[in-house]
Amino acid sequence: MKRISRGTGLSLCVQPAFIIGTNNEDGTYNFAPITWVSVTCREGDDYLLVVSMFGTKATKQNVLRDGLLSVNLVSREMLPLMDHLGRCSAKDGCKDMLGYGVGRGEKADVPTLDDSPWVYECRVSDSVETGSSTTFFCRTVNIQTGETIDIPDSFSVDLTGFDPVIYSGMYHSIGENLGGIGNIKP
Repeated sequence: MKRISRGTGLSLCVQPAFIIGTNNEDGTYNFAPITWVSVTCREGDDYLLVVSMFGTKATKQNVLRDGLLSVNLVSREMLPLMDHLGRCSAKDGCKDMLGYGVGRGEKADVPTLDDSPWVYECRVSDSVETGSSTTFFCRTVNIQTGETIDIPDSFSVDLTGFDPVIYSGMYHSIGENLGGIGNIKP
């Protein structure tokens, strides 16, 4: 493949889409779309979910105050909700103009989205400030999945069954499972 230089102003950050759930100070729930979510390994099987948030949004302030959050995977059917939550601010009061089901975590006191096929319940372990961004390293205290989703082990999760939304400046979906490590033929 022939390539050309394009400078440094482009960003191809392909990220799974999540909606972060937190508790407001008054006990009401708050949700915001965040796509800066990944995982890191401290040592052995000590995995931490990594969530970065920019700015001064209420969701970030709630995580800083309480150290608790839910991380709700966005499926294609949830895309209108994600887009709505991303365009509205809690400060305007318009986030609740679109109806959606809210549950509670089983191991952490966090709001969860009923329609999410995969929900992490998390407690912040560490955080790092970088400019206006805060990166939270979170210990997963529970994972909820849709009851019809088959998960043989942590390395055999077929994302096509979740129909997750992927964000890279635009929304995308995953079309097919191409196989696992060692199953790819040249």
